[in-house]
Amino acid sequence: MLPLVCIDVDGTLVGPSGSPTAEVWAAADAAVRRGQHLALTTARGAFGPTYDYAQRLDPAGWHIFHAGAALVHTGTGDVKEHQLPQHVVDRAAAAADTHGWVFEYYAATDYTVNSTDPLAVEHAELVGTPYVQRTPDTLDGAVVRVQFVVPHREVGAIRSAMGDAACVTEAHSPVMQGISFVSVTANGITKATAIADIAEALGIDMGHIMMVGDGDNDIEAVRAVGHGTAMGNAVAELKDVARHHVGHVVDNGLADALELSARL
Repeated sequence: MLPLVCIDVDGTLVGPSGSPTAEVWAAADAAVRRGQHLALTTARGAFGPTYDYAQRLDPAGWHIFHAGAALVHTGTGDVKEHQLPQHVVDRAAAAADTHGWVFEYYAATDYTVNSTDPLAVEHAELVGTPYVQRTPDTLDGAVVRVQFVVPHREVGAIRSAMGDAACVTEAHSPVMQGISFVSVTANGITKATAIADIAEALGIDMGHIMMVGDGDNDIEAVRAVGHGTAMGNAVAELKDVARHHVGHVVDNGLADALELSARL
């Protein structure tokens, strides 16, 4: 039995319905009863339903938010974060302004978006938080991540605009088809580095960890652990590096992965 399973949200824990299925929760609850640690590992922030998911997966453990830029302990409330350098924030904001992209600022447990674009409104609904147009100076905490919410066709332009100034990763949600969520974190900060931090805290070897994901921003984490697992709906690049493959999110592939983790 693997002692730690790290779980992506969009396309893994959550499918087109916008929330985990009863079958997935049953598999997660069974894993907890077995004594396994389950760590949410997402680019989302630590608020709203996403934080509730973390509490249910492990009410007294570390979880990864903001694509590795923040770790939050659901038992103690402790936060470990990696602030995004101001020059990176400014560069990203300038690019968003030039191109008219929806642009979000994130602290560990808060976010702001100063846009009335329908994508901004729809994304707030997706993450389960009230849409409020706010300026970045109202953000509660230091910026750990910024994010562009754009049609897929804009991703290349964002990568060109950011260059090598920061770590740029892309994620998708089955709830918002055709849209990319492009996260910007400090260089060297990824889901993989955050998993290594949790592994050290728990005294677990990386070879004995499963990471289950589906997107571009899961690739490094899937490659870094001993039991990287690709959902059936995963991007081709992730499937290529995964050790295990399970069903599509609409077929409760995460439940398959959790059951597999008990046999390894």
